[in-house]
Parts: sequence; C-alpha cells; structure tokens
Amino acid sequence: MRRAKKILIWSGAVMVALLIAASLIVPAQVEKRMNVTLAPPPYPASARAEQLHRTLTVADLHADSLLWDRDLLDRGTRGHVDVPRLIEGNVAIQAFTVVTKVPRGLNIERNDDASDLVTPLAIAQRWPPATWTSFAARALHQAKRLHRMAERSSGKLVILRTAADLDAFLERRKSGRAIVAGFLGIEGAHALDGDLTNIDALFDAGFRMMAPTHFFDTDIGGSAHGINKGGLTEKGREMIRRMEARGMILDLAHASPQVLDEALAMATRPVVVSHSGVKGTCDNRRNLSDEHLRGIARTGGVVGIGYWQTAVCGADARAIARAIRYTADLIGVEHVALGSDFDGAIPAPFDTTGLAQITGALLDAGFSEEQIRLIMGENVVRVLRQTLPK
Repeated sequence: MRRAKKILIWSGAVMVALLIAASLIVPAQVEKRMNVTLAPPPYPASARAEQLHRTLTVADLHADSLLWDRDLLDRGTRGHVDVPRLIEGNVAIQAFTVVTKVPRGLNIERNDDASDLVTPLAIAQRWPPATWTSFAARALHQAKRLHRMAERSSGKLVILRTAADLDAFLERRKSGRAIVAGFLGIEGAHALDGDLTNIDALFDAGFRMMAPTHFFDTDIGGSAHGINKGGLTEKGREMIRRMEARGMILDLAHASPQVLDEALAMATRPVVVSHSGVKGTCDNRRNLSDEHLRGIARTGGVVGIGYWQTAVCGADARAIARAIRYTADLIGVEHVALGSDFDGAIPAPFDTTGLAQITGALLDAGFSEEQIRLIMGENVVRVLRQTLPK
C-alpha cells in the first residue's frame, strides 16, 4: 500500500514536471515557427542610409510582441522585437498591440469566431486563469506585463499615456538614444467582452489605440476577413464616440470596406491604419483601396505600411518602399508611416535592427531626407500629439 502511494506521488510529480516543461518549451517553439525572420542579422545598408537612419525619430505602429512569453528587456534569439533590438535599430516609438483572440485556420478571406488559438497559448504560458475565458483580462494582462517591464528597465522603456509624456520622452531622447517609448493598442474590440464600459478600464490600463475588428466580425462591426463583412453597428458607433472622447486613436486595420466608409465618415480626429498594404501595389482583400487611402488622409491620419508578403507583394525593403511610394504619391508623404506587424505570426525580411534597409530603399526610391524623416516616424509623432490626452 505504502509502495503504491509512493508510486502515485512520484507519477504525479513527474506529470507536473512534464507539464511545467511543456509550458516553457512549447510556446517558445510555436513562436520560433511563427515569427520568422527571412534573413539573419546584421542587415547591411549603404553608408548614406546608415548615417541618415541614426538621426531619425523612428516610429512603428504595430507589433504583437506582448502575446509571446519573452522578457522584452532581454535581447531575444527569436521573434522580431525587444528593447535592446529596438534601441539598436534606432526605434524611438513602438506601438505594442495586443491580440486577444485568433481563429483556427486563419486566412484573409473568410473566418468565423467559433474557435480560438489564444486560449491554449494563454494556458501554456501560464497566464492568470481569468485570461482563459475573458478577452478583456487578456488585454489587461498584456498591458500589465509591459508596465512591469518598464518599471524594471531603469528608464530604458517608457510608456506613453499623454501628449506631455511624448514631449518629455522626445526631449530626453535628445541627450541619449538608448531609450525607447511604447504605447498600447488593441487588435479587435471583442477585447471589450461585449461591454463598452470596459473602454474606461482599458484606457486606465494605458491603452491608447483600438481597432473595431481583427480577423472576424464582432458586435462592433465587420472584418475584411469575416463572414458577413458588414458595417458598424450602433454599438460600434458609440464605441468610436467614446474612444474619441477619451483620446484613444481609432485603428481601422482589418476593417471591412463598409466599416472603413462609415468610421471615416463619422471620425472627428485623425484615424490610423496601423498595419496594411495598398491595392495599388498588392491587390488583395487585406489591403486598402485608393478611396480608403484618401479617406484616411482627409482625417489627418496615417497609414502604416507593413513588411510581409500579403501587404507588399514582396519580401524585402524595396517592396516596402514601393508601397510607400505609391501611397505618398496618392495622398501625400505626410500620411504614410511604418506598420511592421512584427511578432504577428509573419515572416519578416529582417527584425527591428534592420530598419536602415527601409531608409536606404526610400533613398533609392527618390525620397528626400526630409520626406524620409516624416515617413519613418515624424508623421506618427504628429498624430500622437494631436490625439493623445493632454
């Protein structure tokens, strides 16, 4: 009897050890497989591009790095973004956009909301039990992770909540570039758990940007990749009004064409598309039409051009620059920005240390140094100043 009890205890201990090992190893392997970098560093650029890049205020409107079980204060051996690599790549401002639900069989054409791949990832990464069933809890958990990392960073990572925070950071950065600022965004308003009052809770947690939809239709509106692809619901209109009142940026990445039309018609502040491509250089359901590009420009907003194949129909900095050139020629250079989608389960041509390659490709595409300053970050700084709470 005593021997059987010992065997039972030993078996239980082994099972616990195996589960802990799986929770440590499996998520890392999943991320390594999904967040691919097509070429290893270092990423060479011309001497002129390197010299110019060092003087830029670089801003990226989209990275999903908080989804993965990495300490962003440490230099990673997988994925695309962490604080040391942001600093090396001379990135001043990084949007950390949280993912709370992803359907199985993800595609850009048609997805329903019946499945979710984030739940097993949350469990495997030992997120708090509340996150296993609540999308809002997942968003708040990821925000808490970023704030804790900022607290441990000895000032290297700063979280932007207000326009005053932005100005203070940029002033501080003049005397030393080994710092980076982040701000929080949300992919899809299903993160509200169906309750618009959660906008206040998310705002208080530091979120300053949110998209109505991600890869499936919600009670807020239609996704470009959903089943019905409809327009804004009345609840969606109220969400936009509340976001504008709080000083949150409306992000129309992944929105259906009808949601784009209706949201742009009612917006009273600059709107962004944090990560996308344009149909003019890469025609598919994921990317923006010329008319929607013009509509975003009319709000005073910006379009973040992504780095992956579906966005730019290419796998290098030249393809990114081609999409930027088309967009700038159509709506003006002051409405174009970077929207990498780093750590968003994409194969990227480089990690965030390689952005001088984009600077070089923009020089090759005929942009002036002043125009490159706008594209690489100053347009985002302008929009943040106009939209963040004072």
